[in-house]
Amino acid sequence: MSTSLHHRAIEHLGTRIVAGELQPGHIMLAEHLEDELKVSRSVVREAVRVLQSLGLVETTKRVGIRVLPASRWNPFDPQVIRWRLAGEGRGAQLRSLAELRTAVEPVAAELAATNAPEEIRRGLVEVSHAMRDAGQAGDVPRFLELDIYFHSLLLTGSGNEMFANMVGQVAETLTGRTVHGLMPDHPRDAALQWHVDVAEAIAAGNPAGAREASDRIMRETISEMEPEWKDQPRVFVPVQRL
Repeated sequence: MSTSLHHRAIEHLGTRIVAGELQPGHIMLAEHLEDELKVSRSVVREAVRVLQSLGLVETTKRVGIRVLPASRWNPFDPQVIRWRLAGEGRGAQLRSLAELRTAVEPVAAELAATNAPEEIRRGLVEVSHAMRDAGQAGDVPRFLELDIYFHSLLLTGSGNEMFANMVGQVAETLTGRTVHGLMPDHPRDAALQWHVDVAEAIAAGNPAGAREASDRIMRETISEMEPEWKDQPRVFVPVQRL
């Protein structure tokens, strides 16, 4: 029950902050949150601690819990990504993630063609063919599961531990697009084939071919999703003067 209440408190406050219901600078008091959420002080404290770690709030003695602006949030945290995808900032979040993936995944594919162990190379080929079958059959849940696994193998296979730690962000992106109806039931045959092309180029040790095929996937993704973020504002993070 305690874990459930803790999770509920985090979700309640996190979604309201990310959705803009609680504006930057808004002050919350722990005792008011206890009454609002019908939870104990310890649950409120733990929820606030998590939100602090995500950059959504800060606590000030004798003032309270202050909501922070989007420029302070941890944009890489899967929870923040999920909350943004569920709200009005969905388009901006999709754009940021698509641009990040476009910068990283083709390079990861190129590195995987050089560095990936044989087990990952075989896994990518198997998963890419299974993805094509699921996509052509319109099996959306199975396709999502395979899609997440494919990109997880790709990032891990690069041999770059920082790329590998993007798995959670990519999983939330793919899940969010599916949950919010932004993925077709039957992906384009060309897109399905490009995943096979990436996998087979990696398996064959062809870095240029792997990078080119991955780049095609990401540019197609941006082309498909661009209407979702038209006119959505960008977040400019302040730079500290030296």
